[in-house]
Amino acid sequence: MLEMQKKLSNVFYAILALPATAMGFALSIQIAALSWILSTQYGLEIHDVGLVWAAGPIAGILGQVIIGLISDKVWFWNGRRRPFIFIGGFLAALMLLALPNIDIISTSVGIGGILGVAIAVALTLDLAINISFNPTRSIIADVTPEGVERTKGYAWMQTISGTFGVMAYVIGAVWDNYVLIYFGVAFILILSIIPPFFIEEPRELNQSEDDDPSYKTSDNTSFIVMLNNIKPLWGFLIYSVYALTARMVNFKMDNYYVEILCFAITLYFIIKVILAKTEGLSKKQRGIVGFKKVLAAHSFTWLGIQTMFVYMFAYVQYKVYGYVTGAEIAPAIQIEMGKVVAISFLILNAVGAILPAFVLEPITRKIGRVKTHAICISIMAIGYAGLLFFGFTPIMIYILMGVLGVGWAATISLPFAIMSQKVDQSQMGLFMGLFNLSVVLPQLVASFGVGQAVSDTPDKSLIFIISSVTLAISALLWFMVKEDQEPETSQSN
Repeated sequence: MLEMQKKLSNVFYAILALPATAMGFALSIQIAALSWILSTQYGLEIHDVGLVWAAGPIAGILGQVIIGLISDKVWFWNGRRRPFIFIGGFLAALMLLALPNIDIISTSVGIGGILGVAIAVALTLDLAINISFNPTRSIIADVTPEGVERTKGYAWMQTISGTFGVMAYVIGAVWDNYVLIYFGVAFILILSIIPPFFIEEPRELNQSEDDDPSYKTSDNTSFIVMLNNIKPLWGFLIYSVYALTARMVNFKMDNYYVEILCFAITLYFIIKVILAKTEGLSKKQRGIVGFKKVLAAHSFTWLGIQTMFVYMFAYVQYKVYGYVTGAEIAPAIQIEMGKVVAISFLILNAVGAILPAFVLEPITRKIGRVKTHAICISIMAIGYAGLLFFGFTPIMIYILMGVLGVGWAATISLPFAIMSQKVDQSQMGLFMGLFNLSVVLPQLVASFGVGQAVSDTPDKSLIFIISSVTLAISALLWFMVKEDQEPETSQSN
């Protein structure tokens, strides 16, 4: 083990963050360029763009859980998480290279339409990102002690990842998305392959202490137990299965009865878990209840955030430039709209990069991780409401995206530290994968249900009505999550 790892120095935290940075950079490219390139270069409609985006979360449902479960138990290439970081990084780079060449690939394989190829590329890209994201986050928990140091690890992860994410949007804004894509291919390969060699993984993962001797670690790996552990997400899961099936068989209802039913199911299970009592339960059982509460709160965060990610281009096109869906737009205007979106996400990620290590992590030491996160999500809900009422010019959009950056900074740093304190340390990969379902299932709802609603509604303000309401619900739920321990005040390195 290198000396910097033994001492948990800042240099080690920086290196530890680089594999996640590679995947974050790939995700930044996907957010900045996917909807734009599908709409402008290939002429896909909004609902078709939503379908392509849905392919990624589908991959995430399987990818994160399966890879997490496997990586908890295997050891090869002198690592547990390392091999999957290598594989995922290579696949992500390859699929990014394919993204601007979908039409060439489609012609080469003899497929008439490009939608199928676009879905295949997006599916593989997101599967690759998910293959690596789970291990890149799990390895931080593997090599850092619980408490302050782990929170610091995830804060550094977001600060460094977010900084390079800003660079991604700068490249897209100053040059164009094609330059961003080709630069990203090389960048992702380098950060996925080199840094893991400087991180020594523990050969055995420590199992969390528990006051229930009858508890068996293997109990968590059964399908029924895993399904029970994600009970707050059942409404999202049911709707995702329905929406995907309906899209495949070309079935469409003229009402929103299914959506209302699934929302009611979601509220029922969320209220049930929020009100669940933990008196008399073992440490691990209390941890599972806490884990479910985190899933409930985090899912509504991502329903709102994903709605913005996927449909921001449609909002800018309609509200800022006045073009309705399907209108013919000059190439110069298309590029200008793309730059507005790119600058918007640049600002979002700039704030998201600065805050975690330098602002949020010190605040968590004083008031706790959960309360800090809940406040940040509340600020994000206010920012979405601001976009709804005032986001009609590029300047106002840029200002309000800075407000949203407060919530974004917290969303991709603090929940990992909060969640990792509640679960069995020897099964971090599995629970990290289950935790990811609170991201990908809401993403599917955003791609299908929200996508259809946005497509059917002339006024694209609906995008930020949905985002502001869901973030407000999320903030309320986060305030109901219990802090595991008192705010820690020990000195960091």
